[in-house]
Amino acid sequence: MQSGRRKKHIKRAVSKIKSKTGSEPKIGLVLGSGLGELADEIKNPGILDFPEIPHFPVSSVKGHRGQVVAGELCGKSIIALAGRIHFYEGYSMQQVVFPVEVMAGCGIKKIIITNAGGGINSDYRPGDIVIIKDHINLMGDNPLKGSADFIDMTRAYDPALISLALQAGSSAGLILNKGVYAAMQGPSYETPAEIEMLRRIGADIAGMSTVPEVIAANKKGLKVLGLSMITNMAAGITGESLSHDEVIETTEKSKEKFKMLVKKIIEKM
Repeated sequence: MQSGRRKKHIKRAVSKIKSKTGSEPKIGLVLGSGLGELADEIKNPGILDFPEIPHFPVSSVKGHRGQVVAGELCGKSIIALAGRIHFYEGYSMQQVVFPVEVMAGCGIKKIIITNAGGGINSDYRPGDIVIIKDHINLMGDNPLKGSADFIDMTRAYDPALISLALQAGSSAGLILNKGVYAAMQGPSYETPAEIEMLRRIGADIAGMSTVPEVIAANKKGLKVLGLSMITNMAAGITGESLSHDEVIETTEKSKEKFKMLVKKIIEKM
């Protein structure tokens, strides 16, 4: 259960956002590494940098601009995080999920959570977009730790939204896969042996985010859709070295496809 202090912090952050944006968003959007440009297409935007918002943690990672943008996209009232907070930056799990809790406080009912991931499934290629159907939490922590909040994660990723995303992909001429996302603590990339372990336990994608936010969103009763852009093949799959610059480069090349898909999904939500 949230402490009284945390509830006050969320209330202050929500109040600040509403005073600047004046909107009542129904859809939330978390934009991962290199994917923040979609926020530029939001109409009549109210924009706040993370440091402007009371108690909001600040991202330090390249490719995460660190802004909250609220307005209209595809005729829908939305609030977007252009950039996110990561556990590996040294924040607590509770700090990592604070932005999602604030978006819930702003009134959203559904949320699209995106990330840049490493492909474990050999059928994937860099630039592919994968719908997350389930996840494996290997981060060694949980944002609900310290409470007695036992929540059901059987349908952590909403089946109706998954179906909607597949339809949106089809209408956009995209072939989308569904896969299982394994969340690692980071910030070091996985070793080939770790990737082989993940493959054997059923993971299709490796990454360092998303799962804490999905847990928090489910706790808040939000319907969740997860999308992962494959920016590289994971360690040992091709034998090539990995770098964050490669992640940004791939998202830059594939951003138009990604933006088109997300807009198609929002149109149908």
